[in-house]
Amino acid sequence: MRGYVDDELRALALVLVGIRGSTPGVEMLAWVDTAFNGSLVLPRDIALRVGLEVESTAEAVLADGSKVELETFGCAIRWLGNTYDTQVVTNESKFGLIGTELLKGRKLTIDYGEKTVTII
Repeated sequence: MRGYVDDELRALALVLVGIRGSTPGVEMLAWVDTAFNGSLVLPRDIALRVGLEVESTAEAVLADGSKVELETFGCAIRWLGNTYDTQVVTNESKFGLIGTELLKGRKLTIDYGEKTVTII
């Protein structure tokens, strides 16, 4: 998988998302976040556009140490040639977040000089 480093120095990669049990087809740029140990966070507008349904809630600890309750959604994602059914949470950001759960067993290379992101 290839991505790029934008002008704000964010490492971005493309993820396809869809309704659980379907072939994911909505493209989403996601920020590689090695401080996030989950799998994926979607922008809320993407979750609504795809038609994802709330499945449950989960408590999360944010980077500042505060605890929040988040809605979880069932989702299908296309990632590195495979389709996975998973649960995701949403944010109000322009970008989703790729967490370390999706990077487990993979090699992540971010070249800030060349502005490239490679995940294999």
